[in-house]
Amino acid sequence: MGKNCLIFSLLLAVAPFLQAQQNCTHPGQTPVSAIPVCGNEPFTMNTPTYCGNTILPVPCPGGFTYTNINPNFFRMACYSSGTLGFTIVPDVTTANYDWQLFDITNRNPFDIFTDASMFVACNWSSEPGETGAADTGLDTIVCEGSGQNLFCRMPQIIQGHTYLLMICNQGGSAGTYALTLTGGTASITDAIDPRMEYAKASCDGTRIILRTNKKIVCSSIAPDGSDFTVSSGTNIISAVPGDCASSFGTDSIIINLAQPLSNGNYTLQLGTGSDGNTIGDICNKFIANGEAIPFTVSDLQQTIFQQAVADNCSPESVEFIFSNSIRCSSIAADGSNFIITGPQPVSVINAEGIRCTNNTVSEIIRVRLAAPILTAGTYQVTLVNGNDGSPLLDECGVPLAPNSIVSFNVAGSVSASFTFNAIESCKGTTINFQHNGNNGTNSWKWTIGNIGTSTLQNPIQSFPAAGQHTVQLIVTNGTCSDTSSQQITSSDKLTAAFDVQNIICPTDTLQLKNNSTGNIDNWQWNFGNGILSNLPAPSSIRYAANGAETVYTITLIAGNSQMNCGDTASKAVRVLNNCLIAVPTAFTPNGDGLNDHLSPLNALKADNLQFRVYNRMGQLVFETKDWTRKWDGRLNGVLQNTGVYAWLLSYTHHDTGEKIFQKGTTLLIR
Repeated sequence: MGKNCLIFSLLLAVAPFLQAQQNCTHPGQTPVSAIPVCGNEPFTMNTPTYCGNTILPVPCPGGFTYTNINPNFFRMACYSSGTLGFTIVPDVTTANYDWQLFDITNRNPFDIFTDASMFVACNWSSEPGETGAADTGLDTIVCEGSGQNLFCRMPQIIQGHTYLLMICNQGGSAGTYALTLTGGTASITDAIDPRMEYAKASCDGTRIILRTNKKIVCSSIAPDGSDFTVSSGTNIISAVPGDCASSFGTDSIIINLAQPLSNGNYTLQLGTGSDGNTIGDICNKFIANGEAIPFTVSDLQQTIFQQAVADNCSPESVEFIFSNSIRCSSIAADGSNFIITGPQPVSVINAEGIRCTNNTVSEIIRVRLAAPILTAGTYQVTLVNGNDGSPLLDECGVPLAPNSIVSFNVAGSVSASFTFNAIESCKGTTINFQHNGNNGTNSWKWTIGNIGTSTLQNPIQSFPAAGQHTVQLIVTNGTCSDTSSQQITSSDKLTAAFDVQNIICPTDTLQLKNNSTGNIDNWQWNFGNGILSNLPAPSSIRYAANGAETVYTITLIAGNSQMNCGDTASKAVRVLNNCLIAVPTAFTPNGDGLNDHLSPLNALKADNLQFRVYNRMGQLVFETKDWTRKWDGRLNGVLQNTGVYAWLLSYTHHDTGEKIFQKGTTLLIR
């Protein structure tokens, strides 16, 4: 079954799903162009052109295909660890929305289509109505199907990690829905205010490079440079974002001047631009009007290899910062300008200036590694000539000094991958979970389905019933964190149980259903008449006629030979002396326990039965459609007089289909 997906967190207007699919070109339709959202501020977005049909990995049983038809991606950063809660409320109550959450930290966002380890939580229930993640949820995984819960348990998200929330319109219903991020303990609101961090002039004095302490939305920068003034009164002709590839914006701005600056001290001041605002971040936090930062223009200085910056945990890339901008054309694309050594062998496969999109220079170069750095320690970076024999050149064309060295530190990466050992017993399944405590892991947080939680390194959990359970583990060593989850299966407690008719005619085949549960490998049946069986569901069991009604006890012992345990169930079956349907000619309702009631005898095979009794006045004194329900000789609780009573009996014979109608009289005797 295909899924029609819309991926984002906001208020969405949904159009009919009848338009032809097209390429995904609109902002937000690809993982790398995901729409960033800060906090729980409301968003409104029109449904984009329909596109996409890529299969998504979902940790659910086979039989269904989950695809991202009509994708829009919504991106959020976690600033404080905790639970993520949200509700999705469609304006059409019959609309069916699904969702899935991914952890894309330090990953290519497109990997969500191939890497199942990026999964965090999902709800693909086929039921319409409100959905989301809340305290009322039982598990972090709800698979496709009717009758499934609409709310999941709130997933844990980790500070410093980045997430994509996927919301899917399975049925393609028109309308809107409201998404509210509420109820969880995590924070996705950045508490850091933006500010200007430092400014410097280019070597020819015609440009000012401004760095901010966080990314600024590119659209908040007035292209004519009117957000800025220079203390010398030099005219500014434009302001260009350094790199707008990230949906969060840029942290560098190139300010172009009408004439070069001479040596001296200057101040760059921020004000309200021609667009009516200063510059601000994705959370609509703007740098204060009037904020200023000093910078100095001096004679050309040697460009210095200043700093190497990498993530503390499992870095896949390293950024190198220089005192002056580097010509992008001088950077060897294969990263051969840089040699990295340390506790773990490191291979560089690519290098690029991260602000070369709109400019020919960049003061930051990012190198990509062939594999993440997993071993803790200090790593050194040596600057060398590239494979083409050429050195890096600064913006003024001056070669950088070879063999310059900087270092960076990497904390020990932790992995939350875990193993488990299931022990089956007659009481259910006991599972021993194990984590190897790699790289100084000192904190474990287990969430074991809806059964329990643990902070032990190697917890033991009992599961008394069969089912699928999502086990999630979050680990940290105080610096690095990781999350993993697995689906586990538990078996039922061994229980013997069966269903059987409580009344049967002689020589008829016994209808038997084995309802036993658990890990059973042997069955012992005793049917009370000398017949035994070791089959799970014996057939062709019959009781011979012996001229009298007889009660037999059927016993089942279900067991497991390896575990040397079992369980016993017993039920009684009444075998009639015969199945000839007849009505007695007399009865004595005196309470002595003998012949106290009137009813059709042995009417086990009478379908659509109706039995009526009348007094001599023609008054109906008793009526039933259940042959086991009998007349006690009373009318409205009053004992009736001794005398003759007429009866009518009609039914359809179960075996032959013949319709029978009988009438007669019975003597009530006191």
